[in-house]
Amino acid sequence: MNARLRSVLAQRSIEPEVLAEACEVDPKTVGRWLGGRVPHQRHRVRAARFLRVEESFLWPDPQLRTGRRTGGPGAEIVGTYQNRASVPRDTWLVLLREARQQIDVLVFSGTFFAQSNPHVAEMLAERADGGVQVRLCFGDPSGHAAAVRGREEGIGDALAAKIRASLTYYRPLLPEENCEVRLHDTTLYNSLFRYDDNLLVNPHIFGRPASANPLFHLKRVDATGWFDNYAQSFEAVWAHARPWTPDREGTAAHGQD
Repeated sequence: MNARLRSVLAQRSIEPEVLAEACEVDPKTVGRWLGGRVPHQRHRVRAARFLRVEESFLWPDPQLRTGRRTGGPGAEIVGTYQNRASVPRDTWLVLLREARQQIDVLVFSGTFFAQSNPHVAEMLAERADGGVQVRLCFGDPSGHAAAVRGREEGIGDALAAKIRASLTYYRPLLPEENCEVRLHDTTLYNSLFRYDDNLLVNPHIFGRPASANPLFHLKRVDATGWFDNYAQSFEAVWAHARPWTPDREGTAAHGQD
C-alpha cells in the first residue's frame, strides 16, 4: 500500500476519483496506485503537481526502495529543497508516522518542529508506545555553543530563549519509555532528522538561521554512503550530551519564539 499517497489524499480531503480525473486516468488505476503500483512518469508528475507535493515523496526511486542502486556520488539523495520551509508538511508527518524503529532529532532549538505540528509530542509518544526509540537532542541553552551561535546569527541570547521555549513542548515525553531528551554543547554543522532509513539533513551556513538554509532528503542504501556518515555524527553528539532535567535547571518556563 502507498501510505504516503493515501495520507496526502486524506489530508487534502481529495477523493481518488478526483485525482483520477486530474490525471486523466480511470479511478481503478488510482486504486492500483494506492495499492502500491508505481504510475507512469507523466502520471507521477501530474499527480504530484495536483497534490502540491514532491513526486519523490509520493514515489521514491524504486531502485532506492529495493536497495538495488549502490555507489556513486549522491546515490542516496531522494530530494533537495531550497530551504526548510520548502519541505511539504506532509513529508514531516508521514515520515514520523511511518517510523518503526527509531526517530532521532539533532537541533539547536528546533522551534519549527513543534510549532508546525502542535501534536508532535503526542505523535512521538505514540511511536514510542509502538516500540520506536525516540531520541531528541537540543542545544544546551546555558552552553557555550548556543551563545556562539546566537552571536553569529546576530540574535544574541534570543537563541537560548528559543531553546527553552522549544523544550517545553517535549516535557510530557520525559516519563515515556523509549523516549529520551538530551542537551548538547557542540558546534552544530547540520540539523538532523532521522526516521529509520530516511534522513533529512539541514546544513548550516555561517551567520544564517537553519530555517534559511537548504535541506536534502537521504534514503540509506548501504553502510558506506552519506547516510551512515551523518548518522554516526548524531551518535557522537548524543554520546556527549547530557540528559535534560527541567525541574532542576529551571528550563521549563515558557518563552517566545
